[in-house]
Amino acid sequence: MTARVLDGPALTAGAELLSSHRARLGPFPRRAGQEIVPLLEAAGLLGRGGAGFPVARKWASVAMQAKIRGRDPVVLANGAEGEPLSAKDRVLMTTRPHLVLDGAELAATAIGAGRIVVYVGEAHEAAYDAVARAIDERAEARAGSPHHTFDLVAAPHAYVSGEESAAVHFVNAGDARPTSTPPRPFERGIDDRPTLVQNVESLAHAALVARYGDAWYREPGRDVTRGTALVTIGGAPRYGVTEIELGLSLGDVATTVGLDPGSRRAAGPVLLGGYFGGWVAGEDVWRTPLDPVTLRSAGSAFGCGVIRFLEPDTCGVEATARMLDYMAGQSAAQCGPCVFGLRAIADASARLTVGRPHDDDLRRIRGWSETLAGRGACRHPDGAAGLLRSALRVFETDFAAHQRRSGCTAGQRIRRAA
Repeated sequence: MTARVLDGPALTAGAELLSSHRARLGPFPRRAGQEIVPLLEAAGLLGRGGAGFPVARKWASVAMQAKIRGRDPVVLANGAEGEPLSAKDRVLMTTRPHLVLDGAELAATAIGAGRIVVYVGEAHEAAYDAVARAIDERAEARAGSPHHTFDLVAAPHAYVSGEESAAVHFVNAGDARPTSTPPRPFERGIDDRPTLVQNVESLAHAALVARYGDAWYREPGRDVTRGTALVTIGGAPRYGVTEIELGLSLGDVATTVGLDPGSRRAAGPVLLGGYFGGWVAGEDVWRTPLDPVTLRSAGSAFGCGVIRFLEPDTCGVEATARMLDYMAGQSAAQCGPCVFGLRAIADASARLTVGRPHDDDLRRIRGWSETLAGRGACRHPDGAAGLLRSALRVFETDFAAHQRRSGCTAGQRIRRAA
């Protein structure tokens, strides 16, 4: 199987030029909107921003809102990528910018939009520069549609800036904080117009489906969800961004990135989905397919495609506490659950980590992990609560040991697993 989205020149070669892109894939796929949405639906393409929402349904919803309201919609290609452990979107934009722009123009054609906003994290300088050059190349070569205009916007370096309502809020008002009240972006977004906010990897896949069809897209895939996905591997000898066939088992991925299935690291817990995901562990984990639908039904998440193997002798309580502290610091500061709830959880976790817990810290964070979700002005507290619940389950023995002030049991746990 070819790499598909990452097929083409070596990633180390930098941004693929328009001439190379067109020679390799052909011209811009000029399918009418009535054709491409059913094609994407038949392909079963799910969004790659983390939520896994069906792409075809999202495009159709925005198009319908535009028709109802009688206003031209807008496309926002979301490449903010504020997740600290993910690099897939910036790698994609840095190396295959024209594939992303093809997808953005395709989406604009499908929903009847004239304006395309490409929203790239300001910290991802190489990606920003590559997209800027690609937009200029297309303008000079008139490679895209004459009806589409591109605006390149630098997204603030903040975790919540990539949330779709935060992205729209920043473009409109210069404030990258989520908005909690209706209407949602697909109803009224940029300039009060129906707005399609779509992750850049999703757009890249859509551009390939438009060229090769739904049957081609569905060829790979070993479980419920078909196709391929970009993932960011961490904690393994061969780390970085790669493309996998959906449904591949976690054990298969571990082997391909240089981990011996019987090694101490391979026997340890794994963080799936990044800071908005959760920890998984146990022998069955290695047989679990990396499939968004299957993982969700099992109470886990594929999320943004982060696969982070916990380093040997690293305390899971400490690793989780660092992430919770980061999440508390990245609060949008719009509600009590974020401002006070996340900080209280992070502080209690930190006390457990350093062996100076209050007598009721573990009991309290267990309670908070169950009551915090769904109470915030946005979903930011939900992600932190989900991460904590998974940690309390996977590192139950370690949390109890820290509460007793008896030290970290990470080394004992790993030795038992080895």
